[in-house]
Amino acid sequence: MNMPASSSKVSEFDRRMMAAAIRYSFRHLGRTGTNPSVATLIVRDTEAGPVIVGRGVTAIGGRPHAETEALAEAGELAKGATAYVTLEPCAHHGSTPPCANALVAAGIKRVVAATTDPDHRVSGKGYAILREAGVEVLTDVYKADADFAMAGYLMQRNKNRAHVTLKMALSADGKIGRKGAGQVAITGEESRAATHILRAVSDVILIGVETALADDPELTCRLPGLESRSPVRLVLDSRLRLPLSSRLVQSAATTPVIVATTASPDSAQYRALSDAGCQLMASESADGGIALEELLDDLAGRGYFTVMVEGGARVAQSFLKAGLVDRIVLYTGPDAIGLHGVDAPLDADDIPDGFRLADTLFYGRDVCRIYERI
Repeated sequence: MNMPASSSKVSEFDRRMMAAAIRYSFRHLGRTGTNPSVATLIVRDTEAGPVIVGRGVTAIGGRPHAETEALAEAGELAKGATAYVTLEPCAHHGSTPPCANALVAAGIKRVVAATTDPDHRVSGKGYAILREAGVEVLTDVYKADADFAMAGYLMQRNKNRAHVTLKMALSADGKIGRKGAGQVAITGEESRAATHILRAVSDVILIGVETALADDPELTCRLPGLESRSPVRLVLDSRLRLPLSSRLVQSAATTPVIVATTASPDSAQYRALSDAGCQLMASESADGGIALEELLDDLAGRGYFTVMVEGGARVAQSFLKAGLVDRIVLYTGPDAIGLHGVDAPLDADDIPDGFRLADTLFYGRDVCRIYERI
């Protein structure tokens, strides 16, 4: 059974190293397939003080695991060292031996872990292997921060669906756009760059077809060096109104597009979108649209664990009403839109019950508030 960390045994240095490990885990966030992006730091005491002798982060695609990478870098220096791991080391045999056994074999004397793996093949078993071998184990060190980083993986394991982040940009007067004006700049350059980073670490970015028709967005990550990390684009389109001439369809051959629809596969538009390179996802109907909970289940089944909902007040409200939003990222710009503005489904003074303010960030003149479901 997982035992909580004893505060008397967790030093300030332990917390610093775990914070560093969690930051390092973001390096491959969104690029490790169905495995979480985990980080491991191996620290050895020397006459000059503690030294990081091994670092590892889950490799792109999901293998090797972080512990394997860190132990390989540390080599013989791992013996007698402390390993800081952001997730409980695995305990089941796959294509490689369990990471818990690898840590024991390398002579690690102490393991400090952030959060427990909910996978039934691992949960508590990794810690048990370590403790039975005489390794000191401290758990739940900066657990909330590790859970934040691995939210998609944890949601899939606990609820068998994809994790949903609702991202919205609001003007100073609580609007998300202007009717008939297409895309309207609400936030500044810094906030837009931060949004592209959110895209880069998401598996899927989702909009409704109304947003696709009004704005003709591309929804890719356009930060220099991160272009290859664009997420899968998904459009909720019950009646297949997405134009073949849209930027999404035109770029489907290079960056995947999923169209979730209830339309018949025999329709001409269905075949045309498919021929253009889009993936058509047969979806169940609910309230005249797409059944969202079933959609999230299907996405998790395909290996997509994080969904960023970015476009459309109606779509945002649908996810909120269904209780399927897990994180809200709310940008507020300094200027008002005024006449003919489109009302936002929420603002900083009207956050739904069940959420807590997790962080407040400042990008230029904009304020970004992050809320987590309690």
